[in-house]
Amino acid sequence: MISLLLILLSSLFFVGIIIQTKAKIAARKMPSIFQPLSDVIRLFKKGAIYSSTTSIIFRAAPIVYFSSVLIAALFIPFGGNVGLLSFYGDFVFFAYLLAIGKFLMIIAAMDTGSGFEGMGANREALYSMLVEPAFFILAGSIALFTNNVSFQELFSNLHIVSSLSYSISVASIYVLIYIALVENSRMPVDDPKTHLELTMVHEVMVLDNSGFDLALIHIATWLKFAIYGSILANFLIKNTWSIYEQIGVYFVIQIAFAIIVGILESFKARNKMSKNPQWIIMLSAIAVVSFLTALIVAHKIILN
Repeated sequence: MISLLLILLSSLFFVGIIIQTKAKIAARKMPSIFQPLSDVIRLFKKGAIYSSTTSIIFRAAPIVYFSSVLIAALFIPFGGNVGLLSFYGDFVFFAYLLAIGKFLMIIAAMDTGSGFEGMGANREALYSMLVEPAFFILAGSIALFTNNVSFQELFSNLHIVSSLSYSISVASIYVLIYIALVENSRMPVDDPKTHLELTMVHEVMVLDNSGFDLALIHIATWLKFAIYGSILANFLIKNTWSIYEQIGVYFVIQIAFAIIVGILESFKARNKMSKNPQWIIMLSAIAVVSFLTALIVAHKIILN
């Protein structure tokens, strides 16, 4: 239960910290950290408008998307505490819960009949397909390293005691940060602030969404960022710490993650569309190196 509460709390300020970081670097006046929350509340007060070309799929997609992300958050452990939902191999179910929500959003974009939204849906599907192996190879590396296959056991049995285990952890954190950026359609694969339909990915997919539906989509994105930040925090939080130390370090890590995202988006240019697939595949290559390192640590490969 504590994990879900922390994810919900951190999601409220995560995007606000990103915006403040980018504003500070650009020497612009910083908005309130809760400005995105204020915008979403305003959207909740507005009615949704639906095109006559859309079907029930378009109306249901934002609810399914939000629900899938919220349920996925129930699997995230915190420190030595198990998530509200946990079972053998739960990280596989976690990944496909997120995939279900994204799939509904993709077909909802195509349901509008818009060429631009169909183009964005095509890109979103491609990037999701390419980033999925990176997540599973990375999860497999940690599972092999710890000899466990559930979220709670993966992190509770993750002991960093050698240079090889350090390399696995550093590579895992690096890949997870960029998986979070790809999954949330942020730089360098997408620019959330662009308004040119030919180069948009996620934003062009939700052009027809409004009011309550658009608010749910924004909140689901915040939750996904907080979920990945929680996974990163589990790499660093030790079970031997007190609960207050764990919570304090958790928020420090979430804030640091948001600042890193803001810095990356301020100084890193967006990739060319033709370069995005190769860049995402590079994450899988790094995950493969981590997997091979885990094989060495687990003595599945013996180096002479």
